[in-house]
Amino acid sequence: MLRKTLGNRSKTLATLAVGVVVGGAVAGGGLAVADTKAPRSDRQITNMTDEVNDIKAYYGDTVDAQGEHWASPTSNYAKQVAGIEKDAKQYLQGRAHHDKGKKKAIVLDVDDTSLSTYNYELETTFVYNPTSNAQYIATKTMPAVFGMNTLAKWAEQQGYTVFFVTGRPEAQRTYTAANLAAVGFPTADASHLYLKNKENPPAYLPCGKTCTTVEYKSGTRAHIESLGYQIVANFGDQYSDLSGGHSGKTYKIPNPMYYLP
Repeated sequence: MLRKTLGNRSKTLATLAVGVVVGGAVAGGGLAVADTKAPRSDRQITNMTDEVNDIKAYYGDTVDAQGEHWASPTSNYAKQVAGIEKDAKQYLQGRAHHDKGKKKAIVLDVDDTSLSTYNYELETTFVYNPTSNAQYIATKTMPAVFGMNTLAKWAEQQGYTVFFVTGRPEAQRTYTAANLAAVGFPTADASHLYLKNKENPPAYLPCGKTCTTVEYKSGTRAHIESLGYQIVANFGDQYSDLSGGHSGKTYKIPNPMYYLP
């Protein structure tokens, strides 16, 4: 998984507005955006210590007795996510009885859309490493992003089928499904949880082993549509989770910690 993070000192711009994308038009923000322009002075570069402190303040950083970091339910992050979820619930409620006869669905990304990686990011100083990440996923239970489990369960009760589409590798299926279940998400069985399989990519992805994030995620959503579902809403913390079509309204969950192209 290619990520541009604070840890590798990529310059980021954390925009912390409510993020909703409709029909390809972006309203708001909430991700770390890679800036490709080379700074001419050190004054143009955000100090890394200040950047991390800003992120901690935004998440309402709380440290427990085991030294693990948790986001606070009263933080600005939690409040922003709650606003997005409120808008989504109103929209989904309004669409629940439309287009009768069609199977309706919502799609959720996993990391920092459904499950919070906040503690992992701080433990690794925002430096993503596949080995440490795999170990963390295998041994820790990540908390739900505030309210997303409740929203997903509510949507299921309204007749929506909940799908998860993640860039995590296929080898992490068991741990991912168990973590989602442990924090109250709808069942993430083999029919509802899609992970990236580079070794044996599915036939419905023409890009095969070379899929970009956008190609993989939009192609998987197209596959879900081919099964007879109408994807009413798609939730992700990266714009690459949301691009490529094959969904109705698209909701951007804030994430100033890293950027995935």
